[in-house]
Amino acid sequence: MMGERQVHQDALFYEFSLERHVPEKHLLRSIDRFVQLDGLRRELSPFYSAIGRPSIDPELMIRMLIVGYCFGIRSERRLCEEVHLNLAYRWFCRLGLDGAVPDHSTFSKSRHGRFRESDLLRRLFETVLQRCIDEGLVGGEGFAVDASLIQADASDRGRVEGTAGLPPGAAGRAVEEYLAVLDDAAFGAATEVTPKFIAPADPAARWTAAHRGPAFFAYSNNYLIDVDHAIIVDVEATTAIRQAEILAAKRMIERSMECFDLYPARLIGDSAYGSAEMLNWLVHDRGIEPHIPVFDKSKRSDGSFERSDFVYDHASDTYCCPAGKILQHYRRQFTMPRTGVMKDNSLRYRASKHDCQLCPLKPRCCPNAPARKISCSIYEGARDLARDIANTEAYQTSRYQRKKVEMLFAHLKRILKLDRLRLRGPGGARDEFHLAATAQNLRKLAKLVPGPQAIPAT
Repeated sequence: MMGERQVHQDALFYEFSLERHVPEKHLLRSIDRFVQLDGLRRELSPFYSAIGRPSIDPELMIRMLIVGYCFGIRSERRLCEEVHLNLAYRWFCRLGLDGAVPDHSTFSKSRHGRFRESDLLRRLFETVLQRCIDEGLVGGEGFAVDASLIQADASDRGRVEGTAGLPPGAAGRAVEEYLAVLDDAAFGAATEVTPKFIAPADPAARWTAAHRGPAFFAYSNNYLIDVDHAIIVDVEATTAIRQAEILAAKRMIERSMECFDLYPARLIGDSAYGSAEMLNWLVHDRGIEPHIPVFDKSKRSDGSFERSDFVYDHASDTYCCPAGKILQHYRRQFTMPRTGVMKDNSLRYRASKHDCQLCPLKPRCCPNAPARKISCSIYEGARDLARDIANTEAYQTSRYQRKKVEMLFAHLKRILKLDRLRLRGPGGARDEFHLAATAQNLRKLAKLVPGPQAIPAT
């Protein structure tokens, strides 16, 4: 029999518990245990005026931002709508049932102003990282580093030639931040090469086609992770070029040592970090084993002898060719001793022209030159150590562990939806990367650290 719709009289009083309506296994319940915002008002008090109307509660803004980045809500307008409607979001933001959600325009203005000036989001990331360390999720024995391109909020339609520079009328927050970082090695001073195109809306973004597809304006998001549980140990925003990424890796390693006493025994990375200078810095300056492929251009494609076919003698600082002849720096004495170091920090060893002309192996050694020359870096010792490590089983394990940082970038773009920035300028990229890394570490904490067990009723 078809049932009839029962029309009930409205109750005079309602009893509703927001606490009971949020499931025990909801992600925000697990995350809430690790969000410590004590002292937030004290840190931000210098950035607020003593007079005027009360502003948005800073703790509410931080909690709303955490919700947005944990669940991939990229639009600030949509974030305010979702917090208004979703009971779990209201519970996490401490709004109750009738708490007012800030207007999206006010939310955006406060976020871009005081939070960026106070560097609060950096300290929020470090607070969550410290909790990861306290919970035993950071071993500190092995680190992995990598960078991923994140598209900037800049259209290629308004691009201008790099040689022309910024248009005279270019203005805005992103332009001011770009002019402020022209001497920063992570942005303006990273390279002397003039970019092909500049985006007037966000001139610090770099025109790049590193993905072997259509070029676009982008920033580099640099991660340093602990390979035990893929906890993000540090994060850095840079312009999208290799030199800046290497500098970011050094900065992140130094910060982890100074701020958290984390001294890794090995660093895992791809060949972008395999330059001679970087390997030397790891081995001799920081005492870290480089589990990194060596960036080497000594290979030859014409079948002639490579540098590996020549034997180096440390005592005499010379090379011996396959025919038994000696290659050395200079074959005469100079009044003023010379180091032999070239502008590119390399050393050149030369064979005697007389030896090479009479050598039967000349067609396989230097068919187009009167004598054979060999170039090697002044940091060749660190490069040799990296080559020796590449032949060990530990290196093969490191190759698999390096995928953890790549998985974090995939999670960042596909789950958290950070494949394109919404904020402009170096400061905007820095804020977004810090919030995303904080959200990923919070999700990892919620997954790996069990919550308190409920006591069964008797």
